[in-house]
Order: sequence, then structure tokens, then C-alpha cells
Amino acid sequence: MPKTAKHLWEEVISWENLIAAYHEARKRKRYKIDVMRFHRRWEEELLNIHNHLVWQSWQPSPFSAFTVYEPKVRLIEAPAFRDRVVHHALHRVVEPYFEARFIHHSYACRRGFGAHRASQHVQRCLARAQQRWGKVYVLQGDISKYFPSIHRERLLEQLDRTIRDPKVMALWSRIVHTDDADHGLPIGALTSQLAGNAYLDVLDHWVQDDMGYTEYARYMDDWVVLGPCKEQMKRLLSTLEQRLGDDLDLRLSKGLVYPASQGVDFAGYRTWATHKLPRRKNVVAARRRLKALAARYAAGNASYYELRQSLSSFLGHIQHADAHRVAVSVVEEVAVKARLNAR
Repeated sequence: MPKTAKHLWEEVISWENLIAAYHEARKRKRYKIDVMRFHRRWEEELLNIHNHLVWQSWQPSPFSAFTVYEPKVRLIEAPAFRDRVVHHALHRVVEPYFEARFIHHSYACRRGFGAHRASQHVQRCLARAQQRWGKVYVLQGDISKYFPSIHRERLLEQLDRTIRDPKVMALWSRIVHTDDADHGLPIGALTSQLAGNAYLDVLDHWVQDDMGYTEYARYMDDWVVLGPCKEQMKRLLSTLEQRLGDDLDLRLSKGLVYPASQGVDFAGYRTWATHKLPRRKNVVAARRRLKALAARYAAGNASYYELRQSLSSFLGHIQHADAHRVAVSVVEEVAVKARLNAR
């Protein structure tokens, strides 16, 4: 079992860590207004942050809230840039200690992991399970409104099992307790992604260590377990649903048991032991988005760079699936809509 981390505060507030955190927070955001304002006086701004951290007087500013509609409707609450620097400073120091505790098959918001590797792992699990058992059943669970449902005090208790530095935990508590509510983390904060993974780390260890199910994967609040028997998977679902409610105050929005022959809809792909396809609703949404962007490009309201980047992102996703015909079809539709043949 990895050791708990102590005496981290000086590392968090060090000038070197704050400078590195500032550069990380600024990546791909340097032309945003608040980032440019900070950059003009970055040394003074960082010194101000450093002094507030030293005296433990730092307090977060209000979040900027906005709604995204793809792949589903979500309220994003993004911290002010000054606060993002603090989040990065904390994250840089504590992340390795959580990484040492996470299982290898938790794939969301971790360096070198991601949706593609998650689907690859599920495919390998399906192949092993099919060879071992013949008929394979899938238990798939999804937490209802995960980030808004995280119990803040239970989360901090869980984080404290790894980070045993009182000053670091006091800072994290101020980040978590942005208002008087008992539940909820802002989806747009870097620290929320790490905390969200840490909160469900107990689920990973329940399934793999306590119950012995090795064919398992989690992508943040979406997870799958494979087994040889439908009734066994139903009992496991009931057990996990009870423990999630009792220990973490979480409820399932989806708890399904079905034969693996249907394909496992997980991490953006529909996966079988022998092949995988891009999730249909993702393809439909991408077609709609790309055709709208192509129309804007044809009207002179979007750049070629924007269109190319968006199309490349979509093709990069589906290239890991058996979807050649889909790729050709989408490219042709976008080309026609954008009138590229006329340019």
C-alpha cells in the first residue's frame, strides 16, 4: 500500500511550483482576456498569490458558469485564472501520490490514459472473458449527476487518507467549500477531476480487491465489470448500488446487466471482442456539428483552420474503430457543404 504524503505545504507554495503552475494554467489559453491581464503583471500576481498562501488567507473567487450541450447538457463552472494557478500548484504536488494508489484501469483525466485506451482494455477483457467462459455478461453502471452529487466532507475525509498535510488539506477544503452546500464540485476545475477520480477509487478497490473481479474498467463515473453469469452480475450490481449509497452518498442513473454479444457502449465506442464501432450518437452529433461549421466556413464566418481542426479531431477519434465508411461519408458531406471543390 502506498504511503500517505506528509510535509507537502512548502512544496505547494514554493516560487518554482507557482511559476510552473502559472505556465501550465496558461497553456492554450494565452489569448484570453483574463490570462493576458494576469500575464502583463505575472510576477506581481504570483507574489500576491504566494503571500496569501503563506498566510493561509487565500480565498477562491466566484466561478464563471456556462452550459455545454455536447455530448450531453452540463453546467460548467470554471475558476478565475488566478484560482486556476492555485489549483495547478496544488495538483502538481499531490497528483503523484494519488496516481500511486489508483488502479491501472481507471482511465479518465489521467496522463497517458484516455478513452481510446479504455476501449482497448475493454476489448481485451472481452476477448479474455470469452475465451475463459464462453458466454460473457456485462454489468455497466453510471452515477447519476456525479460531480453535483459528490459529498464534500466524505470527499475530504477520503483525500486526507492520502494527503496527511493539514495545511494542504485546509487549502483543498477552501477549494471544495465554495458555498454552504453539502454536495457538489465544479466540473471545470482541474482539482475536481482529480478529486472525482479519487472519490470513486474506493469502487475500483471494492470490485477488484474485495470482490476479485479482474475484468473491469472505469472512465470517471461510468464503469463495466465482466462475469460468466447473469444472476451473479445482478447480485454484484445490487451490492455495489448499496455500498455506493451507504458509503459515498451516490445513486446510479444506469445499472444494466446484459450479454456482451450486444456490444459494450463505453468511453465513446461500442466494443466487442473482435471489433468496435464509434458510438452512434457521437457520430450523429459530429455530423451535425461539422456540417454547421462547414456552412459557416462557406459563408466566410469560420476559418479553414477551425474546420480542419474539428474534422481532424473527429477522424482521430474514429480511426481507432472499424469505421472507414463512416469516415469517408462524413468527409464527403463536409466537403460538399463547405464547397471545397469550388475553392
